[in-house]
Amino acid sequence: MLKGISKVIGPELLLVLHQMGHGDEIVLADAHFPGHSLGPRVLRADGIGVAELLDGILPLFELDSYAPPLVMMQVVEGDTLDPAVEGDYRRVLERHLASAPQPVREERYAFYERARGAFAIVMTGETRKYGNLLLKKGVTP
Repeated sequence: MLKGISKVIGPELLLVLHQMGHGDEIVLADAHFPGHSLGPRVLRADGIGVAELLDGILPLFELDSYAPPLVMMQVVEGDTLDPAVEGDYRRVLERHLASAPQPVREERYAFYERARGAFAIVMTGETRKYGNLLLKKGVTP
């Protein structure tokens, strides 16, 4: 057991976060996301919501300051968005970052394509629609 690391960060995820370099991306995917069919390394965090996982990752992970570091999936036309999803993520971000950036939204299939090139996808237990969050790693000051 290590001190100062959230209980939601298992050894495999800790290794992935360590191995990622500046500009590498990781997707915190909701339970509906087709992670296993997209190709990169897939980790499981079943039963853990994205906000809880984000809360465990942010003390260990610098967000990119050269490009938008947070990306969420854009709502498909005719579908509905639960604003509480992004609100929950914002509250976690604001706890850890003095000037938390706003997530940008990317069209659904563009988001899938971007996930194909991600360093890893973490399949979570998040069941709310549009609960996916992509993080771009920055340089540790």
